[in-house]
Amino acid sequence: MTTLTKIGNSQGIRIPKPLIQQAHLENVSLELEVLENGLLIKPVNKTSRDTWEENIEKVMLKNEGLQDEAILEDFLNDNDLEDFEW
Repeated sequence: MTTLTKIGNSQGIRIPKPLIQQAHLENVSLELEVLENGLLIKPVNKTSRDTWEENIEKVMLKNEGLQDEAILEDFLNDNDLEDFEW
């Protein structure tokens, strides 16, 4: 159990380390969601798009000798997705 603590013009809480570890909240960005009876704190799930470049480069390195920079640029060019809603 914890209470709200004044931090400047805001308020915060201290979360015990075992709870942080159990909830997988350590060293991640957090998302806060207001619920009917409280507040939900959860880690922000990164989208798979965040690691596309790294994954593509790993595949291309694995197939060394078959690298084609033009293909890599096509994979990484997402300008046509600017108006797309996820």
